Amino acid sequence: MGTVVLDITMSLDGFVATPDHDTERLHAWVFADAGQTVFGPEVRELMRTSWTGAVVAGRRTYDVSGGWGGEPPVPVPYFVVSHDVPDDAGPRFTFVADVRGAVEKARAAAGDGGVYVMGGPDIARQCLDDGLLDEIRIHLVPVLLGDGVRLFGALRAGPVELGTPRVREFPLRTELTFPVLK
Repeated sequence: MGTVVLDITMSLDGFVATPDHDTERLHAWVFADAGQTVFGPEVRELMRTSWTGAVVAGRRTYDVSGGWGGEPPVPVPYFVVSHDVPDDAGPRFTFVADVRGAVEKARAAAGDGGVYVMGGPDIARQCLDDGLLDEIRIHLVPVLLGDGVRLFGALRAGPVELGTPRVREFPLRTELTFPVLK
């Protein structure tokens, strides 16, 4: 089976959104050189080469993206954690009531490909608390928001040990990938 990776963007002071849940400043790197309408070349290459299995997303991410207009950015199955299924959900989306179920379904669909968890701190904490993550990939953006939605808060599982990170530097972000030690 493939690796389950939390893939998320964060400010240097640990926030994934402003207090009103805006993520535009944090995700400027995603749309760089793309005219703000599609993903930039760096992001398209990242997704093409690494997002090869399935995606687990939170419902807020699904709603904020407008369900990606029925066609998500990477043509893989998406499993959205939600108790409600919207009427306009596209065929790539499966709605699952809990994180564990979503990750299990995503793993089955991904086969040997990876499962990429996106969608905010609540999904991240649930995955950590349930021991579902193999890696944490943080796209660290050089900005201090000062306040907002924290990525990591109190974990029910207590301390989570991480291994030595792999580090990749880019003009608008630094990518840190930590193995989760089990």
